[in-house]
Order: sequence, then C-alpha cells, then structure tokens
Amino acid sequence: MAVTLSVGLNKKIGQPDYGSLCASCHVEFEIDRTLLDGDLEGFHSKVRSAFAACQQSVEEQLSRQQAGSASLPSNGYHQNGHANGNGHPHSNGNGHQNGNGSQQTNGRLATASQVRAIHAIANKARIDLHGELNQRFGVSRPDDLTLSQASEMIDAIKPQTNGTGGRR
Repeated sequence: MAVTLSVGLNKKIGQPDYGSLCASCHVEFEIDRTLLDGDLEGFHSKVRSAFAACQQSVEEQLSRQQAGSASLPSNGYHQNGHANGNGHPHSNGNGHQNGNGSQQTNGRLATASQVRAIHAIANKARIDLHGELNQRFGVSRPDDLTLSQASEMIDAIKPQTNGTGGRR
C-alpha cells in the first residue's frame, strides 16, 4: 500500500526599500507504507532527501533573484538611467524626474496581484494591453510597472460605474 509524502519549503528574504525576495518548492510523491511500519530510518532518509532537494532549489532561485537585483545600484537605476533594461525608465506616476531626464522610482515593482488584475480587466474589457502599456508608461508588460504605475493602470482601465450600478 502506498502513502503520499508531501514536503515543502518557502523562504523569504527582506530587501531594501521594503522589498523582498521569495522562493518556494513543494514535492509530493508516493512511498511504500512498509517504510513507516518497518524501516523508519529509510522513511526519514526519503524525507531528508526530498527536503534537501527543495532546499537546494529554493536557494538557487533566491540566488538568481539576488543576482538580478544586485545588478541595480541602490537607487534602482543602471548607469544608463534605465531600471528595467528595456530602454524605458520606470515612472512612479508623480511626474518627478531625476537629473538625466528619467523619472525616479523607489524600485518596487507591481505586485503579482496587480499584474493579475491588469490582465483580467484588460481581457474582460478587450483592451490592447501591450499598446496601452507602451503608450502610457513605455513598457510592454505589466510586470515592468512600478507599484504606483500598476495602481494608475488599474484605475484607468477598470470599468467605471455611475453609483446606480450602471457603467458611465
């Protein structure tokens, strides 16, 4: 008789400016029930191996994320004044610019929830998301928006109602 073994690990690392990096791994597989009854050390060995594999995967993912964020100086900009590497600076939505003409940002990108909301609203409203993002912010993906830009985008594309439940 088989037993399902489930092992997982989540790890979150704090970053400057209230940011964080997070990675997780979860594995699930079947083992022989006899390991629990007659070979406890064998069972523990399987659990340790699965956990070690998850731990290695999480550490590798966090290292890749840290290497990506380490390429940005503390102000969030590469030397060319661009934070995202696509030739367009991130804007914080308030119109303030730094000395080289690029808008300043605190480096915090849109959350996963904001990105999902933008995709969902744009799909439902049949909005050309790529064109809208490029026109408004000079980016091609919602993932490249800052927190405030993502909020601005959501406000701009979400359906407006007139208080009686009807659309304006």
